[in-house]
Amino acid sequence: MCIDLLYRIALVMVPGVGGITAKRLTARFGSPEAVFGAERGQLEKMLHADVAANFREGKILDAARKELAFVEANGIRALFYTDADYPHRLKQCEDSPATIFVKGNANLNAAKTIAVVGTRKASNYGVALCKKLMTELADKGYKPLVVSGLAYGIDVSAHLAAMECGFETVAVMGTPANKIYPAAHENIARRMERQGALVTEYTSGAPIIPGNFVSRNRIIAGLADVVVIVESSRKGGAMITAELAAERNRKIAAFPGRVGDEYSRGCNELIKSRKASMLESVEDLEAMMNWSAKPRCVQTIMNFGQFSERERAIVECLRNSDSEHVNFIAARTNTSISELSSVLLNLVMNGLLVELPGNRYAVKKIQDRAGNNGATVLL
Repeated sequence: MCIDLLYRIALVMVPGVGGITAKRLTARFGSPEAVFGAERGQLEKMLHADVAANFREGKILDAARKELAFVEANGIRALFYTDADYPHRLKQCEDSPATIFVKGNANLNAAKTIAVVGTRKASNYGVALCKKLMTELADKGYKPLVVSGLAYGIDVSAHLAAMECGFETVAVMGTPANKIYPAAHENIARRMERQGALVTEYTSGAPIIPGNFVSRNRIIAGLADVVVIVESSRKGGAMITAELAAERNRKIAAFPGRVGDEYSRGCNELIKSRKASMLESVEDLEAMMNWSAKPRCVQTIMNFGQFSERERAIVECLRNSDSEHVNFIAARTNTSISELSSVLLNLVMNGLLVELPGNRYAVKKIQDRAGNNGATVLL
């Protein structure tokens, strides 16, 4: 049993302790375990007496042990805000969860992340816009991480369109990882575990309550570089997400709709009030985000007969991304950190990979005479 992880989970299970408080307590005492070991008088300087008393309840640690067993049995990553794999965009938000639970291997620190949200009552027009956006991004050579909420309508349309284009997609849930909502999207959620991830701040025993679906919208906004509103009325979860995105200095884009359409009014209002940029094509997204499509790839073909399956798997893991952290590579290739270090060194020495700052690695880029970027590829 990982003691550090046990106390990290226990800290977010204490009644009256939210993400902001959990992070402040950790900063004050040095670690979650130290928080549980602190004198009650020290805790009461930062907490109400009733909340401080909860740290002396043995049932909190008992519940945390059960949750840790659940996490380990179900292949869930519990990421604390100090972990290297914790999403750096989300970490910038003051009210981010101290711990998030991730089922799947999506890179939550992808180079480009887009949140796509909208009404649960999506029209054919809205569904088509989701497909159009994803297809245009793929045609341009982008590989963004697509974030949404797994709800009916625009959310699930965005997830499906992303997977069809080969993108990783993440569902931020208002429920625990073991309680898919809506239940009709169970099969889609299972697909996303293989081509993305399910993300939640709730432990397995948490109840399903309406307020949690509103609260999770701050995580959707926090994970993204830009929030795209596809269809929305003047009120609803998508408009709340747009407000949360603005508070977090995220870009907001909205597809316009026909005048008078109920589920275009929110988008049109955001555009008219200049709270969102009007989005008609991927070129509009490129302009507002200052993105540029990758130039034509020039592939350098190498004979990999002398390399192991493990080395091939690592290069394959890195082929379609700008770079990845060593912890992500280890998880994706099921390799221990100690073994991975020597394999990565060999690949760097053989000119396949380059080591970047922050324990990140990338496939080595080359240039042709015209200056086009390319990459070494496997045969």
